[in-house]
Amino acid sequence: MKYINKILNLIYPNVCGFCGKICDTNICKKCELNIKNKILCKTIYYANSDIYYNKHFYIFKYEGIIREKLLEYKFYNKSYMYKCFGEIMIKNKKTFGFLKNYDIIIPVPIHKKRKLERGYNQTELICRFLAKNIDTLQILNVLKKIQNTHPQSTLNKSERKNNVNGIYEIKNFYQLNNKKVLLLDDIYTTGSTVNECCKILRTSNPKQLDVITIAKD
Repeated sequence: MKYINKILNLIYPNVCGFCGKICDTNICKKCELNIKNKILCKTIYYANSDIYYNKHFYIFKYEGIIREKLLEYKFYNKSYMYKCFGEIMIKNKKTFGFLKNYDIIIPVPIHKKRKLERGYNQTELICRFLAKNIDTLQILNVLKKIQNTHPQSTLNKSERKNNVNGIYEIKNFYQLNNKKVLLLDDIYTTGSTVNECCKILRTSNPKQLDVITIAKD
């Protein structure tokens, strides 16, 4: 197996997800230093009756190189970049500490037709990476998107809210009962998507329900 892996590494060498240069890790030292300077790790707390989660933790501002790479990851068939974002999250002490507080992490789902076209759900890949590297964290795909709606990025604020209304459902809801649950999405703009997801997740009676995103617009 080691011999086969060596051959595969020669044919398909590991590259940095940000600059594309060959390196032994998922992100090279130069890019890691550059990205480290852009990390914010901000938490926003909510007490509104129409917000169904308690707090939102985000790592970056949605701009510059972060915006560029998230769009590439999401829309340009660069599924391997989940390792870059996952590695950034577990290497940062604040983010890692935040993640360790939860029992379950749930990816925001995409419709099965969209997943078939793209080939992957970008939030699910990151969740799997985090659950693999944090022994206290379990990934559960309990949310399902039942309507293939217009992409949120093409809509204005009011349209985004209406676009996600009633499009998610929950399965095996009993698994979240009295658990500390974290919902992960890649980009937070108006919060309509994560709020609708959390509205459904609330019906499963979690002990705690919060949101984490890679970036906030």
